[in-house]
Amino acid sequence: MTARVVALDLSAVDGAGRSRRGLLSDHDFRLLWSGQTISSAGSSITAVALPLVAVVDLHAGPLAVGLLMAAIWLPWLVLGLPAGVWVGRIPRRTLMISCDVAMAVVFVSVPIAAWTHTLTETYLLVVAVVSGTGSVFFMSAYQVYLPELVGAGDLIEANAKLQGSASVAQVVGPGAGGLAAQVFGVVSGLMADAATFVISAVTLVLIKPRRDSPQIGSDSPDASQRSRSLRTEVADGFRFVVRDPYLRAITAFGAAANLALAAYQSIVVLYLVRDLHVRAGLVGPLAAAGALGGILGAWLVHPLCRRFGTARGAVAVQLVATPFAFLIPLASPGRGVALFVIGSLALVAGTVAGNVVFASFRQRYAPPEMVSRVITFAMTINHSSIPVGGLLGGGLGAVIGLRATLWATAGLLVASCAVLLIGPLARQRDLPTAVRPASHRSRGQHVTTWEA
Repeated sequence: MTARVVALDLSAVDGAGRSRRGLLSDHDFRLLWSGQTISSAGSSITAVALPLVAVVDLHAGPLAVGLLMAAIWLPWLVLGLPAGVWVGRIPRRTLMISCDVAMAVVFVSVPIAAWTHTLTETYLLVVAVVSGTGSVFFMSAYQVYLPELVGAGDLIEANAKLQGSASVAQVVGPGAGGLAAQVFGVVSGLMADAATFVISAVTLVLIKPRRDSPQIGSDSPDASQRSRSLRTEVADGFRFVVRDPYLRAITAFGAAANLALAAYQSIVVLYLVRDLHVRAGLVGPLAAAGALGGILGAWLVHPLCRRFGTARGAVAVQLVATPFAFLIPLASPGRGVALFVIGSLALVAGTVAGNVVFASFRQRYAPPEMVSRVITFAMTINHSSIPVGGLLGGGLGAVIGLRATLWATAGLLVASCAVLLIGPLARQRDLPTAVRPASHRSRGQHVTTWEA
């Protein structure tokens, strides 16, 4: 038995009825894009402001700050898999609005606690966990909601615009957070982030509900799924991801690449200060310089996929970008810092371009009843390697030194591309966009075939 697969068609992106502004001419997408761009800037500010509150106001030590950062990622490990099921049962836009409102309240409570002298390290840890929980549900719902808002042929453009603006926010946010902390006090950044969550919620409220999206269904959940147990749905979603050759390869690559990137990022500030002798005032701008590569990656991904195809384009961009990681340990004090900047730019450009293609693939490829679980399970597996990578980078840095650790992480990053080469992605031009699996049992194993 066979299943029909349609190759990802990018021709719809430049339809005759669309203005040169592309999706930005669509009122609802423009609302989503503007709200998420502002929210991304707020999150980037919080990445600076939250540890500053712990260090400056509470005089927290390195261990406490490390626990605070780990607490943000903890909900992905605990709630990531069941969240994929719950997102499939709850109206996505409603869930996103609720998360925005809840996180605005949580972040505005920190300055209030500071002003009333009731702020403690424990309270900050609770805020970090709640924030991470909101991120799990918001990001899961957001990834499922996007295909409901735009057409299937517009997913590459939509994800590219969202990723590009997020990269801009990552450049502007940390600097704005540091400046706000210096001028208005360290808790001011959290007030700004709370305001961005309110703006995001308002833009979502203004979007007109759509109930005619054929690839996912409406914003309402599938009532037939509610009768099934949480454990059954989690198991079914996990099996679907593990058995599908495309999803398995992309998810494994994402986890391996995140492991290497997290290890690199955990020591990059120390490397800049101790090995490259960069002044403290330049560490932030240099560390954020890589985010500019995200703008480049988001801009290049669409023409790259049109020219080479979504599968070959995604594989090619990783093969080209990841070796630039070796420039980072080659950097030296003075003008040699330019090698660090070039390596960081190329790495982030490749990462963002790959994220755009792979996110669009998951959003379009999964069956309607599985899409929330497929997306969330992949995100959970990818995020689970981040804290492990952070510990790996710190441990190796202490044992073999910072520069040697960067050589090792660069090698691990390049080696992770082997997952893409041995999988089905390297053997065809385009990724499939939809599949209706016709499964049968062969020697006790689940088998799915495709017909081009």
